[in-house]
Amino acid sequence: MENVPKEWKTTDPIKPVGRKQFMKMVLGVFSPSWAGIAIYPVYRYLSSGNSDASSSQTVSSVTVCKVNELPVNTGKNFQFGSSPALVIHAQDGSFHAFKAVCTHLGCTVQYRPDKSLIWCACHGGCYNPDTGKNVSGPPPKPLPALVVKVENDSIVVSIS
Repeated sequence: MENVPKEWKTTDPIKPVGRKQFMKMVLGVFSPSWAGIAIYPVYRYLSSGNSDASSSQTVSSVTVCKVNELPVNTGKNFQFGSSPALVIHAQDGSFHAFKAVCTHLGCTVQYRPDKSLIWCACHGGCYNPDTGKNVSGPPPKPLPALVVKVENDSIVVSIS
């Protein structure tokens, strides 16, 4: 300590932090983060699907494709305003359309012809392709339905 400059010297001795005090400081800093990590998924689950105030409401209808471009038992994802949507040509020849946003955590869903289900790749949620009702997995609510019309051999999807 002989080579230490005078201004660096202090009269107050540095007190070592004990193990108990160190753990209190660490838990005080990280506990709010751990609580947030635990509470966030619960919050997302309880609040999923409640916000329909997206800009996709400003679009009233979209022409998706020609009828012959969508074979039976297939689906096609497309943009409906700023959100994804899905139109399905069912095995009985009817058309069904839904917003393609999973009601669990907001991932984009797609039609799986091998399973005849609408499927979310994020957590394996499945929906009925005729009704949009959730049939398995974590999605808490059905997919919002859209209206499908065939006009001049084209598939037109609209809000109402």
